[in-house]
Amino acid sequence: MARELSLTDIKTIAAASPVELEVFTHGALCFCHSGQCYMSAVIGRRSGNRGECAQPCRMPYSLGGRKDDYPLSLKDNCLVQHLGALEAAGVKCVKIEGRMKRPEYSAIVTGIYSRAIRYGTEPSERELHDLEIAFSRSGFTDGYYKGNKGPDMFGVRGEPSRDAAKLFANAKKEYAHSELRRVPVKFFSIIRKDELARFAVEDGDGNKILRDGPVPQRAEKQALTEKAVYDQFYKTGGTPYLCSDISSVVDEGLFLPASVLNEERRALLDALTEERKKLPVRVHGKMPAEPVNVSVLGTPKCIFEVSTAEQLTPALAAFAPDYLYVPLELLAENPAAVVPFAEKGAKPVAVLPRIITDRELPQVEDMLRRVKAMGIEEALVGNMGHIRCTRLAGLSMRGDFGLNAYNADTLEVLHQAGFLSATASFELRLSQIRDMKKPLPVELLAYGRLPLMISDQCIIKNSAGQCNCQNNILLSDRQGQQFPVMKAFGCRNAIFNSQKLFLADKATDLAHCGLWGLRIWFTNEGPDECVRIAESFSGKSDYVPNGMTRGLYYRGVE
Repeated sequence: MARELSLTDIKTIAAASPVELEVFTHGALCFCHSGQCYMSAVIGRRSGNRGECAQPCRMPYSLGGRKDDYPLSLKDNCLVQHLGALEAAGVKCVKIEGRMKRPEYSAIVTGIYSRAIRYGTEPSERELHDLEIAFSRSGFTDGYYKGNKGPDMFGVRGEPSRDAAKLFANAKKEYAHSELRRVPVKFFSIIRKDELARFAVEDGDGNKILRDGPVPQRAEKQALTEKAVYDQFYKTGGTPYLCSDISSVVDEGLFLPASVLNEERRALLDALTEERKKLPVRVHGKMPAEPVNVSVLGTPKCIFEVSTAEQLTPALAAFAPDYLYVPLELLAENPAAVVPFAEKGAKPVAVLPRIITDRELPQVEDMLRRVKAMGIEEALVGNMGHIRCTRLAGLSMRGDFGLNAYNADTLEVLHQAGFLSATASFELRLSQIRDMKKPLPVELLAYGRLPLMISDQCIIKNSAGQCNCQNNILLSDRQGQQFPVMKAFGCRNAIFNSQKLFLADKATDLAHCGLWGLRIWFTNEGPDECVRIAESFSGKSDYVPNGMTRGLYYRGVE
């Protein structure tokens, strides 16, 4: 589940979930909401959404006049003291983040968590101290879990201490020269008169090894007993196996040397290790049918997306776009603002918030019902979890960039889910979009400040000490690039790129991509700037905005 969830959120989801749930309990927290970070790709050329994060949120930025600050760097998550509550909430698995960490770190952290889970105990003060010196950023946080977001969740990584070096050395010594007995096994033995002794071992995954031993001798002095067999087979030290049970049948008056029993135990475990190394039988299924390509005839549809009511001017409506994407909240509050566009033939589409929690869902559902009642028929959806509320409101769906449509199979899934169209991920190159089969109409972001991050953290409030979301601010990096920070639904922050994506002069390249629509997205532009951009895309001027970029459509990501 998303790392931003509180225990209350987790309980709500667990109560209705048809699948087992896993919760992230320890490690680095992204500033951006899970699965919605494009900052790494846009400014670092490594896609965070596809597992190659360049960690731009760990870099210093200036915000509100403060220099060399780290307003995007969150402390590491640590929920080791809440494992019992998570289990009671219905969580089945916990995740520990270890990307780019050394083996000693993994040994220390997983050891502490596994002991807490296995024995159902709270970690000791020493274990909590070890977690912190192994790796932390000004300590740890459980802010999301408790629903306490704010400045206390932020921190930076300091220099490793001598205590950390000593801790890692001891951890390496322990795992390098010993074997943790963690695989439970059961032993079986049958020792009967005048028959070959039979031995077996079985693990919890169904792997079983059978062996025949020698014929037992008649006991001259001390006869073999079930306890003697137990004592020899229980000795699994120095192996990864933990003896959980031994079942033996031993006839009276027989004898086998302890060395034979020890050799049989070792041979069984060696053979079991080899059996466990084998790759599982590969299941061969049918490949999904290749998506059927939908040919797009004519020129792409013109789509305007606005962010504020001030951008909805008669001058912009005069360009008569085919579609007008408007934030759901704006439509519900000010439906008259879209009338000039509708009169010019534009079809208004409600843009759902990118992030909607269960607590916010009733408010969103109410707004959807209201815009439906005023005649809105379609909604732009950027999260698979928002399909249900959109359908229940009676609106048709178009797919936004947040669905991360990278390939034809994703588009096919969206097609089968009932989407009318989808937005190609702006992490793709134009050549990839061109060559991708399109089982439903596809649109492309052709203008606008690319969205880099959206966060449950309000850095505006953290910086100013009070909520000041009505005034947008700028986040500046060390090169002087300025990234607008704007308020998003739910008092969240959305960070946009410093440069504006601009493809008005790339009509020839776009014409070969098989696109249904081109979206021009206005974020923090004033009304006059919106008109100038519309003129450029309609061919009425050669206006080019300052700070222009081609995004990732030509250079791609690594």
